[in-house]
Amino acid sequence: MKTGKVILWFFCFLPLSSFAQEEKEAARIPDTVPFSIDSLYREDQFYAGFHFNLITDRPSSISQESFSGGLDVGFIRDFPLNERRNVALGIGLGWSINTYGQNLFISEDSEGNGVFESLDGDANYSTNRFTTQLIEAPVEFRWRTSTPETYKFWRIYTGMKLGYVYHFRSRYRDDDREIIVNRLSDLDRLRLGATFTFGYNTFNFQFYYALNPFFQNAEVDGEPVDLSTLKIGLTFYIL
Repeated sequence: MKTGKVILWFFCFLPLSSFAQEEKEAARIPDTVPFSIDSLYREDQFYAGFHFNLITDRPSSISQESFSGGLDVGFIRDFPLNERRNVALGIGLGWSINTYGQNLFISEDSEGNGVFESLDGDANYSTNRFTTQLIEAPVEFRWRTSTPETYKFWRIYTGMKLGYVYHFRSRYRDDDREIIVNRLSDLDRLRLGATFTFGYNTFNFQFYYALNPFFQNAEVDGEPVDLSTLKIGLTFYIL
C-alpha cells in the first residue's frame, strides 16, 4: 500500500518538476540573437541597368528615329580606400546590349567595305537600326554615405568604361528587300566612355558619354560619320 502511494505521488510531482526544469532552461535562452556588425563590408557589387541611347555627333543629314535603348548587367569588385569604407575603388566586368534607330543606311560593297548613305524622307522602310553587344570593364571612383548598419544611403560614382563589341548587326528592311550586315570593317570595336552615377537607395541615375565614334573613315554626303552616343538611364545595385 505504501509502495502504491509513493508511485502515485511520483507521477503527480513529475509534471511539476518537468515544468520547473523547462522554465529554468527557457530562462537561460536569450530573447534575441546578438547582432554582428560587419566592419569589413563592401557595397554595390552586382548591378543591372537600362538606358536610352541618344545618338550624338550626327552629320546634318542623319537623324535619330524610333526607339534606341539598352541593358547592362555585371559585377564590380568594391575596394574600400578608407577606414569608414565609404570611399572606394570599383573594378568590374559586365555585359551590355544596345540598339540604335536612325536613318543611316549601312551596306557593303563587293570588297566588303562599308557603304553609308542617308535615307531621305521619301524612303519607305519599316526598319533601319544597328545593334551591338559588348563585354565591358567598368572602373569607378566611389563615394557614399554608407555605414555597416544601413543599406540606404546616397552614392556618387564616377569613372570610365572600356568595352569590346563582339557582335554587331545592322538591319534594313522595306517592302522589297532586307539587308543585314554583321561584319563591318569600318566599325571601331573598342569602346571607351566616361560614366557618372548618383542616387539614393534603390533608384540611381546613370550617364555614359562615349569618347570615340562607332565608325572609322566613314562619310555621308561628304561629311564624316562620327556617330557617338550619350546613354541616360537607371542603375540598380545589389549586395
